[in-house]
Amino acid sequence: MNHDLLQEFMELNEEERAILEQKKEIKKDLYTSQRSFVIESEKLLDHDKMIMVRKHTRFVDFPKHRHDYIEINYVFHGELRQTVGDEKICLKKGELLFLNQHIDHEIEASGKEDIIINFIIQPQFFEYIFSFLSTDNWISNFIINSLYNSTQDGHFLYFAVAEVEIIQKVIGRIIDEIRNPSLLSDSSIKLYMGMLMIELIKHSEKLKKNEHYSSRQFIMLETMKYIDKNYRNASLYELAKQLNQSYHSLSKHIKNATNYTFKSLVQEKRLTIARQLLENTDLSIAEIVDRTGYDNVSYFYRIFRDKYGHTPKELREQSEQ
Repeated sequence: MNHDLLQEFMELNEEERAILEQKKEIKKDLYTSQRSFVIESEKLLDHDKMIMVRKHTRFVDFPKHRHDYIEINYVFHGELRQTVGDEKICLKKGELLFLNQHIDHEIEASGKEDIIINFIIQPQFFEYIFSFLSTDNWISNFIINSLYNSTQDGHFLYFAVAEVEIIQKVIGRIIDEIRNPSLLSDSSIKLYMGMLMIELIKHSEKLKKNEHYSSRQFIMLETMKYIDKNYRNASLYELAKQLNQSYHSLSKHIKNATNYTFKSLVQEKRLTIARQLLENTDLSIAEIVDRTGYDNVSYFYRIFRDKYGHTPKELREQSEQ
């Protein structure tokens, strides 16, 4: 453990000092502008950031709440006691808890030596990560249900990985990159987060708490697997045949589960791949249009600008700066 970092985290921040001096409850307006307690990423994240780390505020109970982002709790020192959904969980040093934006949880007051690091992550950040993962695992299922879940099912994953050295090292590097940013930090964080997901998948025996697939989740997982592999020429008719579903029932199922049509999901995947190719390769825009399954360059330019607010050329120029 980095003892200098521990001492830094042990120091009282302004919010903790006020709680101890005034013996007040948590100030909800620091976290949300909504009537219900939904912690908002815009209260914590800079507008141009997709991920950050934050020390959990000690000495006060957090009442039942949700987030509008994905949160990962990491116990740097001590422990964290909370109720997630209907389950009581005591997270120990070195352990991880993934919470999607639809799960209710409440947290018992942490003591002085309970140092919890919260990773605050916009769901869209995982669009990049998901494209590099296999889709036959709990991590991918969690990401799918976080990105495409109009039914707002709450999900969490609890990893008891305190003894897995490689995972602890990767988490340390992510924390360091976010706390001490450099010009390459954004790229480094994406790579380290991808490494973290891969290592968690490799150590799936450390997953202590999960939920069983429902038939709806199974169909959506198979749909995303299919799109992931066949986005250039994906066909709902072909997928329906593979899943032994009727075309119309599968189309309705996808729409009800995700609030997206099949065509929209395919387009989201194509645009995500296109952006990655623009930022990470020297392929011409015409080649990228072809590789992502489009045959009309003007149409590609229009939908790309609608999604990202920049033309493909402008986005590439930004990534080269």
